[in-house]
Amino acid sequence: MLSNLDRYKKDLGSLLAKGVHLDIAIKRECFPTEIETTLRKSFGNDAKRILKALPSFAEAYQTWYSEAKILIRQLLPDRLSDFVRHYEKPKSRKNITNENYTIEDYLQGLAITRGLDKKKVVGPDAAIPHFGQQLAILKSVDARFQSSLFDIRQLVQADLLDSELEAAGELGKHKFTRAAGAVAGVVLERHLTQVCDNHGTKVGKKSPTIADLNDALKETNAIDVPQWRFIQHLADIRNLCVHNKKSEPTAEQVDDLVAGVMKVVKTLF
Repeated sequence: MLSNLDRYKKDLGSLLAKGVHLDIAIKRECFPTEIETTLRKSFGNDAKRILKALPSFAEAYQTWYSEAKILIRQLLPDRLSDFVRHYEKPKSRKNITNENYTIEDYLQGLAITRGLDKKKVVGPDAAIPHFGQQLAILKSVDARFQSSLFDIRQLVQADLLDSELEAAGELGKHKFTRAAGAVAGVVLERHLTQVCDNHGTKVGKKSPTIADLNDALKETNAIDVPQWRFIQHLADIRNLCVHNKKSEPTAEQVDDLVAGVMKVVKTLF
């Protein structure tokens, strides 16, 4: 069974390989003759195979961007805003130049011309450096894996949480609903504590509950209202399993709790 660290390495390797193909693809779409000539000089007979395997940048980029964004958010959060900036159009942009043209503009086929002769001012090739920067940021994640300074505490914790959720699921399957709910609740509480640490969110109580952690994250805008309500719902089920002795939690409620906690652990950082 792969650990979270192994999964991240595997996903990163796949994204880097796809990124190299996308880099060649966008350059070929902008400068077909030059790129094809360069590939033939470098790879000879293999150039035809390489060219045939290249994806359409517009079709393949969005999936690559979404997956890379998740990985960077988890492993290199301080570079996430830089990564996104190369894709999204600046909201304050008044004029389009080579410097502020983005990958989003490229995907929309935007080109700026001037005069009756439609002299080019800014074209799709202005997006090439932006994708190059995104790929460089992703490569820096790989460098961080190799660095002795890389903090794997959260990855190790994620492995432990996965194991505990699997145990909760097994308890639920064997009708130990209260025990399953209790274990899932511990996982949720531990993860929310880590999320508070990640966002610098202070919680007043010495031993905060799930509700306390959830409220603190909402107050600091680390989570939005729908996320807050979802976690609140999970906390209610957990409390039913642990504190309410008059009403027995159903198997469906416990399944919802385990699945919900899994979703929070995988999507909230």
